[in-house]
Amino acid sequence: MRSMLYAKIHRARVTGTMLDYEGSVAIGPELLKKADILPYEEVHILNVNNGARFTTYAIRGQKGQVELRGAAARLAAPSDVVIILTYHQMQENEAIACKPRIVHVDEKNRIIPLK
Repeated sequence: MRSMLYAKIHRARVTGTMLDYEGSVAIGPELLKKADILPYEEVHILNVNNGARFTTYAIRGQKGQVELRGAAARLAAPSDVVIILTYHQMQENEAIACKPRIVHVDEKNRIIPLK
């Protein structure tokens, strides 16, 4: 089995933080759908602004939202640029053919076409 990149939301902006929450990242439904990320699925978040890398789980948020909650709220500030990743385990033959879902967004977390 190989662990392969499955989806990436590239350069999303953190819209808010909420420290007093059990933990997760709220992601807008349009981004979840386009990246094929399910609620409660494990996600890896890379903060471009400060270099923090951490793992949490996704929950459904409001349109355009990327809000870090719980302990993750300490690892970013509103307007920080983040990359959100998911990985899937797959057999060698699936891994060779794997084409990750790449979702590019603008500064308001609206989906933009790939260039």
